[in-house]
Amino acid sequence: MIAQTIQLALAPVFVMVAIGSILATLSMRLGRIVDRSREMQALHGKTEGVEHDMVVSEIRSLDRRIAVIGRAILLLVLSGLSIGTTVVLLFVEEIIRVDLQQLAAGTFILAIGLLMIALLLFLMETREASRALRIPRELLELHRKL
Repeated sequence: MIAQTIQLALAPVFVMVAIGSILATLSMRLGRIVDRSREMQALHGKTEGVEHDMVVSEIRSLDRRIAVIGRAILLLVLSGLSIGTTVVLLFVEEIIRVDLQQLAAGTFILAIGLLMIALLLFLMETREASRALRIPRELLELHRKL
């Protein structure tokens, strides 16, 4: 029976691996955003006028991105903990012969729900990054034929 429990626990473990990969991606993005925010903060006191407004605008965008990624990371960690709880429940059920199927299903559903919300936050962050990285139309010189 323990062999069946191990087989049953494999699906949640694969989800845990996926969560780890997404966490690594978000951590990398967060590091890059923090580095960029430090650059912008250094420019804050050195700029004036329109250039200063652009720096402030980017700092605000970076701040929003940091907050969104922070929430996504929190949700992914909670999702990972729910997956871990699911696996533990499957083994505890087998060892002490108590029906924990509904509880295990609940923790797994919770984990998937948290993962989905975290992915939506990741999408929001990438959209914010895309908005911030838009090239100003005047620099594109669209009126010119090249």
